[in-house]
Amino acid sequence: MPPAISVTGLSKTFNGKWALNDINLNIAQGEFVALIGASGSGKSTLLRHISGFLAADQDCPSLITVLGRPVQRQGRIDREVRAVRAGIGFVFQQFNLAGRLPLITNVLTGLLHRVPWWRSLPGWFTQREMAEGFSALARVGIADCAWQRTSTLSGGQQQRAAIARSLVQRVKIILADEPIASLDPESARNVMEIISGINREQGVTVLVSLHQVEVALRYCLRTVALHHGRVVYDGLSRDLSPSLLRGLYGAAADEILDSNAAFVSAPVKPGLVPKVAEALG
Repeated sequence: MPPAISVTGLSKTFNGKWALNDINLNIAQGEFVALIGASGSGKSTLLRHISGFLAADQDCPSLITVLGRPVQRQGRIDREVRAVRAGIGFVFQQFNLAGRLPLITNVLTGLLHRVPWWRSLPGWFTQREMAEGFSALARVGIADCAWQRTSTLSGGQQQRAAIARSLVQRVKIILADEPIASLDPESARNVMEIISGINREQGVTVLVSLHQVEVALRYCLRTVALHHGRVVYDGLSRDLSPSLLRGLYGAAADEILDSNAAFVSAPVKPGLVPKVAEALG
């Protein structure tokens, strides 16, 4: 079984400065992995390379594959990347929804890769497709908002809608880019519970970037830590002690050690790690 995500020799510079520097990473199918680091550490940049939104530097021997299929090689996006992206759900920090449209319409955009073009342009969906959209909204707890204008919903509701869109897309991998950074504590906890549940119940691989290590400790068995574009830790979340983080990050450790009261009393619900030893080795 190929890894869900494989990154080899990935480097990226912006204006002569390293954003990512020789990243090597393997994530097994079914894992729930946290990606942590202070602001500017390269978390978002790494996720965008994995999804094929950004191309690596062409002078580095990089290769990124998803479920055994190439996303990019040596800084060139693969021609078949759209087919690969169909199996990846990208959850953005700022939701990436069309605010003027009803919530159900936003969710059903997850179907567009398998809907004929003549139906996708006017947004025509069958009863079966509509039912799938409503089911996804029910799964994240906001089915009663289906016909509400998306811009009128709270941040937490919009983020849940973004997750529902991935469910409709029938993804095998979720890349979540700081999905709780702009949410209030209770909404943040709800979103993490939903993502964790999808991982446990459906075996969807999840790579989620987080700003605070406390959240990683409570939901992810494995954590990858970035610092100045390099992987400085890849191992069990429980081993990320404050002293280790301060050794890795120095003064910047305080930024990711801030605890969030909403998660202090939440039960630990570690994700699936079917091959954690293989993934870490």
